[in-house]
Formats: sequence, C-alpha cells, structure tokens
Amino acid sequence: MAKHHLTRRRLLAAAAPLAAVPFAARYGLDTPAQAADGEHMSHTPTTHAAMGHAAMIGPGAPAVGGPNDLDALLNPPEALPYEPGRVREYTLTAIDKEIEVAPGVFFPAWTYNGTVPGPVLRATEGDTLRVNFINGGSHPHTIHFHGIHPTSMDGVFEIVPPGGRFTYEFEAKPYGMQLYHCHATPLKKHIHKGLYGALIIDPKEPRAPAQELVMVMNGYDTDGDGTNNFYTVNGRTFYYARYPIRVKRSELVRLYLTNLTEFDLINSFHLHAAFFRYYPTGSTDQFEYTDTVMQCQGQRGILEIEFAEPGTYMFHAHQSEFTELGWMGFFEVVD
Repeated sequence: MAKHHLTRRRLLAAAAPLAAVPFAARYGLDTPAQAADGEHMSHTPTTHAAMGHAAMIGPGAPAVGGPNDLDALLNPPEALPYEPGRVREYTLTAIDKEIEVAPGVFFPAWTYNGTVPGPVLRATEGDTLRVNFINGGSHPHTIHFHGIHPTSMDGVFEIVPPGGRFTYEFEAKPYGMQLYHCHATPLKKHIHKGLYGALIIDPKEPRAPAQELVMVMNGYDTDGDGTNNFYTVNGRTFYYARYPIRVKRSELVRLYLTNLTEFDLINSFHLHAAFFRYYPTGSTDQFEYTDTVMQCQGQRGILEIEFAEPGTYMFHAHQSEFTELGWMGFFEVVD
C-alpha cells in the first residue's frame, strides 16, 4: 500500500470528498455560486444529502482495520471494589512503531505497548499502582502520571535511557479520570509522537453500573510542519463512523474523555440529538448538562448519558476542520 505524506491544506482541498460535511458547506455555499476554478456550482437537497454525514456511516468511511481492532482502547478494564492493600500492576514498554492512521497514511510513532494511545490503566483509590516501564525505544523516555503522588514518581527526573527500566509505585489518588504521558524533552515531540494514555482511578464507593467507554482525542502531524493533518479518537480516522459504537437505549453510558492533541490549543466533543452530564476530571459530583465540551491538552472528564430513543447519534469535534480530517463517529442506540 502506498504511503502518503499530505499537508493539512492539501488534504482539505484534495481529500474533501472523504470529509463528513455537506457539499455546500465545504465550499461555503448557501446559494448557487462560483467555485475557485471558475465553474458555476449549484446544489440541491439531493446533492446535500448524498454528500453529507449519512454517506460516512459504514464501509464508506475511510477507516483502517477491522471492527474489533480498538476494543482494548475503547473498553476499559473492569472496575474493582475497594480492597485494602491491593496492588494493581501493569507493564508499559516504549516501542518505536510505524502505524497506519488513515488508509495509506503512515506515521512513525513512539508508543506505549505498540498503540496510540497507550493501554488504559485502571485502579481504585487507595490501591498501590505499580507500573513497570521498559524503554524499548530509540530515545530517552519517562511516564508522568496526572494525580497525587511522591515527586520521585513524577516522571520528570527519572529519565529512562533506551534499554533501561524503571518501576513507578504509588498510592492511586484522587479518584477520577486521569492520564499519563512521557515527560522527556522536547516535550511536545514526545507527546505528539504518541506516548500517552488514559488512567482511570475509581472511587472507593463504586459508581453506578454502566457501559463504560474511553476516548482519547489526538492529532497527527504527518509531514513535520508543526500542524496536524489528521485528528482522531483512539488513534484512527473515522473509525467509529465505519464501526459505530453500539449501546442500549435507556441504559447508562459512561464515557471517559481526555485530550492529548498537540499543536492545537483545544479539542472538543459534541454529541448530536442528546445531552449528557459532564463531570470535569470526574472527581466531584458537580456536573454541567450540555451537548458540547472543550478541553485543552491534558484536560479530561467523565460524560454520562442515557439515550432516550433508539437511532444513530453522531459525535465529533466541534471544530469543523477536525471533523473533516477524521475526528467523528456514531453511537448506534438499540433496544
């Protein structure tokens, strides 16, 4: 398969038919107008629908891989009830790996355990979290965990050289949606290349049962110009448009959301045809009732939704360009 190195401008101009936006909106047309090449263009409701969001569902969506490829990133490990003295242990290995982020588009990533984002880690507040880090990459790396812990476990000073190892061990706290990422310099490169992932710390008093999902928002600069050419959740463009996420009507859905996008000040999540409760960081009972949230890099929160009606519910970034470049998908709500 040919490897493409596309600029952001060229992708938006040349690959616009892949985008999940109406034909008229792509060209800024509300009435018949003249295109950049001088041709007169008009549109009708039929054209609008044929080129719009609906065409992006299923096999027509430009996504890489099979229907279960991202299950380990979307579905977190099971929450465990509080148990004094328990150790939750994980091993993360830094690996240099070329990954396919869109059909025919490859990115030379730095990964934890071979995926971007890295594995979802989970513990209950009060557990001892033990993470064995092995640097199998070609550059010095660390793991910095967001949360409360000794500074000797902060992933800033204990730089691990290629071939080296380090064990992080600390009490998991506070509860909520946390994250981890490399903190070696240059920091923007180590994060952008893919060294990050979600860390869920559950409260000692269990949350209500729910179908739980994890989404890590990110971007890829595939031509090295300091701007992103593609945007995704969980690492692949349009993946959840090709393979919508199935959930049950009236049952609680809990979504752990975080933003690790480099080079852009914010990213966002917008849900169509429904509202959700948004708990910033997930460490309190205070929520906002909304259909759109914005996060800067490193921000995170928990969304809780009960879909009232069956149907297909779109979700995407509310920066239209991000949507066009890969960050969109669907919930398929069933009885």
